[in-house]
Amino acid sequence: MADSASLRVQLCTEQFGSRAPRGCHAAADGSLQWDGARRWGWLSGAPTAKPGQDAGGGGGRWAALPVLSGLRAVLLPQGFPDSVSPDYLSYQLWDSVQAFASSLSGSLATQAVLQGLGVGDAKASVSAATSTWLLKDSTGMLGRIVFAWWKGSKLDCNAKQWRLFADVLNDIAMFLEIMAPMYPIFFTMTVSTSNLAKCIVGVAGGATRAALTMHQARRNNMADVSAKDSSQETVVNLAGLLVSLLMLPLVSSCPSLSLGCFILLTALHIYANYRAVRALVLETLNESRLQLVLKHFLQRGEVLEPASANQMEPLWTGFWPSLSLSLGVPLHHLVSSVSELKQLVEGHREPYLLRWDQSRNQVQVVLSQVAGPEAVLRAATHGLVLGALQEDGPLPNELAELREQARAGPKKESWMLIRETHRVLDTLFPKFLKGLQAAGWKTEKHHLEVDEWRATWPLSPEKKVL
Repeated sequence: MADSASLRVQLCTEQFGSRAPRGCHAAADGSLQWDGARRWGWLSGAPTAKPGQDAGGGGGRWAALPVLSGLRAVLLPQGFPDSVSPDYLSYQLWDSVQAFASSLSGSLATQAVLQGLGVGDAKASVSAATSTWLLKDSTGMLGRIVFAWWKGSKLDCNAKQWRLFADVLNDIAMFLEIMAPMYPIFFTMTVSTSNLAKCIVGVAGGATRAALTMHQARRNNMADVSAKDSSQETVVNLAGLLVSLLMLPLVSSCPSLSLGCFILLTALHIYANYRAVRALVLETLNESRLQLVLKHFLQRGEVLEPASANQMEPLWTGFWPSLSLSLGVPLHHLVSSVSELKQLVEGHREPYLLRWDQSRNQVQVVLSQVAGPEAVLRAATHGLVLGALQEDGPLPNELAELREQARAGPKKESWMLIRETHRVLDTLFPKFLKGLQAAGWKTEKHHLEVDEWRATWPLSPEKKVL
């Protein structure tokens, strides 16, 4: 018995990713005997029981079902769930639902376009159909270039809003394609407009998907996350193709039934997209999230965690904030004389300058050549604090006094309020920044919309009040 017990002494262990480790014992013939070897997945090579469970007895759902274990290895990034963000699974599930609905809607739209081009009609002209197709494609190509130039630099800042916008626009484009055969006179113009919208969808959807992949990848594994996302999308589209083969013969002879199916699928598509985007928890600050977190901090003295702020972030109205905040504007937009420059510089030594137009609720910020992410974050915070002076709600005592001064009698000069808010921020911003870091926000980078203009100016001799 003693010899048998000594043989069962655990010599070493190994584990795959975050899954349960398995032990190794010495066999009677001197070879190594691994626990639960028969239950390990055929591709992942690891059990899925949590640490502390019997890997040989329980094995978990993935180990007990080799097919699921294989699908996990094929469709999910290596090291899942530790190699991706915590919101990965919920986002991908809803994203798969919306892709499936979009695939079915796309089949209905494609059928309508082919009918409009004359497929199945002996009287249809091949040259006319070819001309329509070429015009449709060329319109989309031009639209792709123009949209990328116009909005390309802004897609990172509001990735969730643009992602949702792209999918809604895609639904509108497919609706136009379905309606196009009903109005043959406007068919070419309708399908060209639809393809223009689809090309914009391609730019906005692809760019925002890349931004979200950066967020999801936690082990410098962007390529793996992107590749597995493509595999998931392919599986979903294949399922959509099979269902479309069954659905199209049933609805092709009845335009009203086809339109009804499209409306139901579109409703599912938009809902799934909303749930997918709402499931995202981005830890970097854009203007909307910064405004939410700062407002909560000014009112309650607490910093919202990323999960809470992302749930509160507006998705439909995020493009039109109440305060117009412009970061990285050229210096010549703010000053036109030496006296104005001296007035603007006087009283602070931060690597940015502000001008606040109270009547328009507009803040313009000039950034110094040495302004880093923290300075940009402070500049944006400063601008939002100025905007808060024109709103109702509780504020810290110093800012509440400034708000009363701004509202009482003749308006106080904006540059004087800027100087005084600088002094308030000298005390307030370090606390806010520390709270952001403690709550889990990544302050070493941001997704604030910043233009490329930078400037230098003579530093104010006046020291900051700490």
